[in-house]
Amino acid sequence: MGREIDHSSFTPEEHQSFRSRLVDETRSLEKLLRDGAFSTAAGTCGLELEGWLLDRNWQPAARNEAFLEGLNDPFVVPELSRFNFEINATPQAPSARMFRSIHNQLNQIWERCDKAAGRLGLVPLHIGTLPTLRDNVMTLANMSPMQRYYALNEQVLRNRQGSPLDIDISGLRDRLQVRHEDVMTEAATTSLQIHVQLDPNNAVRYFNSAHILAAPMVASCANSPYLFGHELWEESRIPLFEQSVAVPAFYDQEGHLVERVTLGTHYLSESVLELFRENCDAFPVLLPMLYADSSHLEHLRLHNGTIWRWNRPLIDFDDAGRPTLRLEHRVAPGGPSLPDVVANIMFFYGLLHYLARLEEPPEHRLGFGHATANFYQAARYGLAAPVFWLDGHEYQLQDLLRDELIPAASATLEDLGVAPEDVELYINRIFAERVAGGQTGAAWQRRFVEKHGADFAALTRAYFENQSKQMPVHLWKI
Repeated sequence: MGREIDHSSFTPEEHQSFRSRLVDETRSLEKLLRDGAFSTAAGTCGLELEGWLLDRNWQPAARNEAFLEGLNDPFVVPELSRFNFEINATPQAPSARMFRSIHNQLNQIWERCDKAAGRLGLVPLHIGTLPTLRDNVMTLANMSPMQRYYALNEQVLRNRQGSPLDIDISGLRDRLQVRHEDVMTEAATTSLQIHVQLDPNNAVRYFNSAHILAAPMVASCANSPYLFGHELWEESRIPLFEQSVAVPAFYDQEGHLVERVTLGTHYLSESVLELFRENCDAFPVLLPMLYADSSHLEHLRLHNGTIWRWNRPLIDFDDAGRPTLRLEHRVAPGGPSLPDVVANIMFFYGLLHYLARLEEPPEHRLGFGHATANFYQAARYGLAAPVFWLDGHEYQLQDLLRDELIPAASATLEDLGVAPEDVELYINRIFAERVAGGQTGAAWQRRFVEKHGADFAALTRAYFENQSKQMPVHLWKI
């Protein structure tokens, strides 16, 4: 989806031709996997971090074209709305200081973003949902001027037979109900996307473990309690994204409707190919852009980019022309600080390897239905969420993280050769302290409003000031 296209409307013939090429490339992928053509290098870690541009009144500023032009940085690219941008960091191969390298690069890129925004009288911010955002600015007039975004909007509505998108989210206190004639509410869901390169030979274990890990990740990283002035879920991005591009695809074996944003319907059994077969067989094509060359699975990869699984497989090609496989974990929001972002990446990386390497596969002990229920409970209630775990017992997530999951991630990271001082800093002194004190980004925002009232400009200003100090959220004062 990051690749630009040259038109936004498509003919029935283009849809038919694209479908034919998708079928062929899915067969080609099957052969590549069967023949061992994929790179087996594993463990390289990368990320995408989405951000906002704000004016001095802490309102979203639709200035990303001028911002990106002034910045002129290939690592920073546009996002769906003119309010947003996205940072991409150089993937880091496994090494003792890989996460410190990620942090250093993020600091350097963010500093450049801050200077470029400042020259326009703006400030950059990374967060899950922006407290000052209002529904009336989420219009096509504020869509970034790229053909792929206009095409996405047109094709989503086409697949819905023109029916509008209804956003309906019930929180503990408020209920948000809005109707949109476009996909622009998706732009409100700014996130941290974590990429881990996998060996296809053991990718099943890693994808299944990532599903199980979705619940503790979304709870411990929660940073999206407010949307359009309403107090909703701890991580309101989850239901918002699912409803913003709600295109019906198929019904699963239990009769549940599956749409474009999904945790999935089942664990993998034998191969990651199962996901691409499902892509081909079950999900309508949204962007039937035709390419002259199919040697790099262009149509398969474009189609996959329009299916937003919370754990998404990505295929690329390395410098030697060998296909590579990555897991993209899309659960975490942006923010609250860059040290928190790195700690979140590091926790995911460590616990992913821990679960995937257990002698008894954890997916044999926790049904997919429980993993899915855990995920939505965690998104709604955060660290207070009750979840079922591998031993068949129910725990509060905060206790499970503190007593079992954080120690497991910490020990696994050291076993993987990560520098002990980095494990101590990011896991034991940042991530663990956040969980122990219960002060996620979402919790801090709620406490601020409880003390100062629903002044969302003041909340955003205080959030920005704390973020600018490069201080982890568990140390933020109210």
